[in-house]
Amino acid sequence: MIVIVDYDTGNTLNVKKALDYLAIDNQLSADPAVIMAASGLILPGVGAFKTAMNALQQRHLISVIQAFAATGKPLLGICLGMQLLFDRSEEFGKTQGLGLIPGQVVAIPTKEGITIPHMGWNTNTLTQNDPFAAGFANQATYFVHSYYVQTKSAYTLATTDYGQPLTSIVRRQNILGTQFHPEKSGAIGLAGLQRFKEMTDHATLSSH
Repeated sequence: MIVIVDYDTGNTLNVKKALDYLAIDNQLSADPAVIMAASGLILPGVGAFKTAMNALQQRHLISVIQAFAATGKPLLGICLGMQLLFDRSEEFGKTQGLGLIPGQVVAIPTKEGITIPHMGWNTNTLTQNDPFAAGFANQATYFVHSYYVQTKSAYTLATTDYGQPLTSIVRRQNILGTQFHPEKSGAIGLAGLQRFKEMTDHATLSSH
């Protein structure tokens, strides 16, 4: 079963509706035992980095998510949830993240012709071959964000152009993230969630 981390971040129900539509067995939970037993974990997120980290801390979920990541089972961060996977953010002052992928979260630079937040459909350009990211190659997905991730090219699977290349898909081993919302990206996004489900199936089979 895929578990969606429940910590009141706004788009948890939309992610659940997408998985339900795909007939993927899922549960919304903040219970550490349920999270650790999951075949895959999704960390959604909408809003501010500091607020989200505080919510995870209040629910004692930071160490739980870190422990899940250490199992090698697939973990997917979506939008703000992807940003939380990194070391720190500059949003509303420096805030420590989950530290699962090296990098930091910084403001999208303001420049002429660029509206902040970056909101709407933008095309993904692959920077590495990867089975999860491949289905998003040259496909438009739905973004809503004012900050973006700076990380090594080794962890960047795709970028999108918004005045400059912005990181749109990341991966470090079993830990993945999309800056866009697959649950709001039509058939392309739903296919990405299906690929994540297939990764969890493979991980479960590999562990037996």
